Amino acid sequence: MPEPSQRGKFITIEGLDGCGKSSQLNRLAAALTAEGIAVVVTREPGGTAIGEKIRAVLLDSRTSGLSPWAELALMFASRAQQIDELILPALDAGKWVLCDRFTDSSEAYQGGGRELGSQVVLDMHRVLCRRLNPDLTILMDSEVAASVARARQRNLNQIDRAQPDENRFERENRRFFERVRDKYLEIAAREPARVFLVDARRPADVVFPEILSATRRRLLERQAAL
Repeated sequence: MPEPSQRGKFITIEGLDGCGKSSQLNRLAAALTAEGIAVVVTREPGGTAIGEKIRAVLLDSRTSGLSPWAELALMFASRAQQIDELILPALDAGKWVLCDRFTDSSEAYQGGGRELGSQVVLDMHRVLCRRLNPDLTILMDSEVAASVARARQRNLNQIDRAQPDENRFERENRRFFERVRDKYLEIAAREPARVFLVDARRPADVVFPEILSATRRRLLERQAAL
């Protein structure tokens, strides 16, 4: 096992679909790479060949009858596979892993949106993820209606281009997404040392410098001080 100073860092980005998190994650990856850091970018659900097959089931609007409990179990199945196959090996090799969504998404969407509660999600995380927690989570807070509208349009455009249908969650009502956002804010209040809350309602070029600054302050400067 590498020494703590040699181990890579694990960064996740969270928020409602359509808030711009994927673009910000890719910009952060480029900035870290330019500083000489080896970076792996991945996503959830997915990230591995097995995980992408699970993703197809979870996000396809034709699986609208999927039980909330089955949905939660599949999310963690994809996550557990990715931890073993990709995340832990990369971290142990000293690489920084940047992941689009992690357990916070399950707590927000299944725990909050589906009203399964936080405790079952945290219990599954403890068992299946073996307490692997991000070193930093960037939570992009956005207005519900605008984010969902952008996500729906994006997914419809993908279908028009014969891309996979990933529109199942976007078919939920506004109250569902309000519960998701409320749960995200609850997580941020509970874990301020890990979660960096950023107002994503502003232009992307305004948001990104704040994300990069927080990453440097919380991880790069702290690591240099060790």
